[in-house]
Amino acid sequence: MGLTKSEIFTEEQNNLAAIAKVLGHPARIAILQHLMKIQSCICGDLVNVIGLAQPTISQHLKELKKINIIQGDIEGTSVCYCINKEEWKNIQHSLTAFLDLSVYKNCC
Repeated sequence: MGLTKSEIFTEEQNNLAAIAKVLGHPARIAILQHLMKIQSCICGDLVNVIGLAQPTISQHLKELKKINIIQGDIEGTSVCYCINKEEWKNIQHSLTAFLDLSVYKNCC
C-alpha cells in the first residue's frame, strides 16, 4: 500500500478527503441521520437502531469524532453523542464550496 503524500496537497484538499472518507460508510451515515432525528443518544441505543455490534458502532463513532462531526458528553457510565452543530456547518460549507465548482466550462 502506497503513501498518500498528503503534504503535497492543500489543507482544504486534505480536509475534504478526510470528510469524504469518514462519510464514505453507510453505517456512519445511518448514525448521523439517527442523531439528527433524535438529537442525542448513547452507543447502546445506536446498537439497537442500526443493528451492528457494540464494538462496531463504537469504532464508527470514533471515526465520526475524529473529524469532530459528533461530540460526546459523559453521563454516568455512558457517553451521550450528538451532532457538533458548528462543525456540521463547517463541513456543509466545505462540501458545498467543492460541489459548486463549475465543471461546465469547455468540457473535453
